[in-house]
Amino acid sequence: MRKNFLILLLVSCLSQMVLAQEVQTIPAFTGYAIPAETWSSKLFNPQKGVSNWTNLDQKLSYHFYLRKTGPLELSLQVRNPEGVSKLQVVLDKQTFTLSVPKSDKFTSIKIGTVNMKDTGFHVIHIKGLSKSSKMIAEIASIGCKGPATVGMHFNQKERRNAASVHLRYPFSDTSRVIAFYNELTIPAGADQVHSYYMANGFARGYFGIQVNSEKERRIIFSVWDAGNEAVDRGKVADSNRVQLLAKGNGVVANDFGNEGTGGHSHWVYPWKTGQVYKFLVTALPDSATNTTIYSGYCFLPELQQWKLIAAFKAPKDGKWLRNLYSFNENFVGLNGQLQRRAQFGNQWIQRENGTWLELTNASFSYDATGKAGDRIDYGAGVQDGQFFLWNGGFEAPTAQYGQVFTRSPLQSRPAIDWSKNADSAVQIAHDYEQLNKAIQAKTIDTTGSIDGIYYKILKEGTGELVQTTDTLSVFYKGWRYVDGFVFDQTKEKPVSFPLKRLIKGWQLGLQACKVGGKIRLYIPSVLGYGMRTRSKDIGPNQILVFDIEVLSAKK
Repeated sequence: MRKNFLILLLVSCLSQMVLAQEVQTIPAFTGYAIPAETWSSKLFNPQKGVSNWTNLDQKLSYHFYLRKTGPLELSLQVRNPEGVSKLQVVLDKQTFTLSVPKSDKFTSIKIGTVNMKDTGFHVIHIKGLSKSSKMIAEIASIGCKGPATVGMHFNQKERRNAASVHLRYPFSDTSRVIAFYNELTIPAGADQVHSYYMANGFARGYFGIQVNSEKERRIIFSVWDAGNEAVDRGKVADSNRVQLLAKGNGVVANDFGNEGTGGHSHWVYPWKTGQVYKFLVTALPDSATNTTIYSGYCFLPELQQWKLIAAFKAPKDGKWLRNLYSFNENFVGLNGQLQRRAQFGNQWIQRENGTWLELTNASFSYDATGKAGDRIDYGAGVQDGQFFLWNGGFEAPTAQYGQVFTRSPLQSRPAIDWSKNADSAVQIAHDYEQLNKAIQAKTIDTTGSIDGIYYKILKEGTGELVQTTDTLSVFYKGWRYVDGFVFDQTKEKPVSFPLKRLIKGWQLGLQACKVGGKIRLYIPSVLGYGMRTRSKDIGPNQILVFDIEVLSAKK
């Protein structure tokens, strides 16, 4: 038994020695430039490694992870077909200088040996010190050799993005969820360019904020088409295409592809770090047509108002909200070495019966880049009562795939005040412009207006004028102004209700009608259901028309 153990130990030692003698080759095209390269520079190329490197003020960085300590011998596979140059290489505060001769062929040049005292992530920096031509150098790879390289990890693929990371929020499959609420905060310094911090993800879409450039930030809401087309929306049949129903003022809406296809919307807005942005997605399924209307709203703390981003009708759905999640994404690899971090707090879902349920559990996962082990710098957890996600930065991972985190309940149920509409002034002007044009063109006939409601008396009543405190008995019919679609009406029997419980347009407009009379009301959207998706037939920002016959009024 002892003999077998000694044999195994000897084999293990020999294996370690063999591995230590092998050269670990870091492909040059997996590095990062500081400052980052432009799209057109083509600094990193899978076929050429590093090429078009001309800026002496731009250094290159290569990150790797060590599981062993000890000597690490460095070499550089390099050439300069235009002239000679001098490079500086820095690893763990040790600096080396090497000269690159003029040559058309790549040559392995020894850099030096560093005694690596710590495991974990390390970074090699390469800087041009001087050059005799436009080019500094072309680099094919970095060679690493020695005991420290046993178990060494580094990215070997062209993709330089950090792994995308997710939090998935479980809830009962029997829940009929009509709304998903989440709060998102980006800490100072975590707002890297090419970042997407997604707060409200669901089976058919996602909703969050992006940093698109140094000068532009966006709030983005997208919903996927039905079907299997992954790239070209032009190939998607009309029966599978998501339909845009409404969008907020200034919101851009168009198609998207290459990651599935669908309807895309975004609003350019200079959101800030350290601020809490609230996100609400609502779902209104219609089993009869097998569709679901998804609407996205964002609360802007700077304005203390909600803004509609967009509402889309998704075909071949007819389901409630499901598969809820959040994520961090580094969508361009130019700066994939930088860390991204987001805090997600106070998650709630609203069920069909109107009740709210707080979500306090989340499971961690990552994308194919993480699953393949190309990038291992990611993590998640709970801090100050909120979930957090981070990715990139080349720090040791702090979460495992599938790990479940639990936060303490805040018991702070969402209070959505739909009257706080960031677009109300613009929408009012738009609605009145439509109505005034119709009045001038005599396509609609009105008797007058009261408190912003145009009306026409269809039958003069004999009783007193209606008061907002009355309980009324009425016949009515309501339709959309835009297309005349009748969305609701009484039939054989009248209905009764306290007027003050109804939309503002009824409360204001019916004061022009006497009991026993009949009136037609043209109600601007802000005095109707505003930016809400009220039903499958009443989308956001709809001008509504009602014919109402007042049979009786009780004080």
